[in-house]
Amino acid sequence: MFDNLEEIEKKFNDLTEKISDPEVISNQNEWRKMMKEHSNLEPIVEKYREYKKVKNDYEEAKEMMNDKDMKDLAEEEMLSAKEKLPVLEEELKKLLIPKDPDDDKNVICEIRAGAGGEEAALFASTLFRMYSMYCDLKNWKLEVLNENTTELGGIKEISFIVKGEGAYSRLKFESGVHRVQRVPETEASGRIHTSTASVAVLPEVEDVDIEINPADIKMEVFRASGAGGQHINKTSSAVRLIHVPTGMVAECQTERSQVQNREYAMKLLMSRLYEIEKRKRDSEIESERRSQIGNADRSEKIRTYNYPQGRITDHRIGLSVYQIESFLNGNIDFMIDNLIAADTANKLQESDGNS
Repeated sequence: MFDNLEEIEKKFNDLTEKISDPEVISNQNEWRKMMKEHSNLEPIVEKYREYKKVKNDYEEAKEMMNDKDMKDLAEEEMLSAKEKLPVLEEELKKLLIPKDPDDDKNVICEIRAGAGGEEAALFASTLFRMYSMYCDLKNWKLEVLNENTTELGGIKEISFIVKGEGAYSRLKFESGVHRVQRVPETEASGRIHTSTASVAVLPEVEDVDIEINPADIKMEVFRASGAGGQHINKTSSAVRLIHVPTGMVAECQTERSQVQNREYAMKLLMSRLYEIEKRKRDSEIESERRSQIGNADRSEKIRTYNYPQGRITDHRIGLSVYQIESFLNGNIDFMIDNLIAADTANKLQESDGNS
């Protein structure tokens, strides 16, 4: 680990010089790339330098133990340094865990009603409201790309972009099947039903992240529509893009402009294709043992919302919270923090096993 840290510090020092070089600054793309790498390495280097200082203090205090007049002070400094060193080592291990390159990206989310008919659509609507309120709490911007609603106000499917710092790093843990247990609004007998909705969280990608041959894209235009006559256009402004090689379809009909709808549909299509490639890459890298947190298959049940008990249980980490109303009002950070902690612990265990 420490050989690796020495190399990182050396690289950091090299980048510090380069980003101040006028020749490098003149090439804005290269300079931005270096600035980002420099920024990513900075917390690791700062922590390593702190570790080296404490280690040096320990060695100096150890030498001072031979001096009778300084022995008490030296012993105190040695004990202090000895307590700090393992804590700093653990912090360094966490900082050295490879960062997901998509963590800083914006997010494209898709929610689809699953088993349960109209009740599933109403649950999908509840989830969308929850994420909308969470975005408000985080000061993130949410833009709906495509929406297919029901007459009762449910959502058959919806896709939307979330723009904000660290959006993907937190929302990626929401991918999977969400299950609800409650008495449906449509049920008069008061029986508890179980319904599901699936959530997909994709990093928003740029042209540089994935290449798509324009010849592989088939575009169709149609009139936008919605429940109760909402969003109906007299012109064909809604856009449907079909990626011929995979058969993947992306639609957008929320904007009045066909050009804007095509742009958003293209973002959705690119993110889906990027996600396929990413999963393939992750599968190859972690062929022996894939992390259970953060890479959950979309068909996997990840969370249950039990209304009668006021309980939300995340099955990946076995954590239950009993504040369902607050949770559905967007206060989901506690759950996400615990998922991140479990993911970090899992990666540390893997790292120790491979070292």
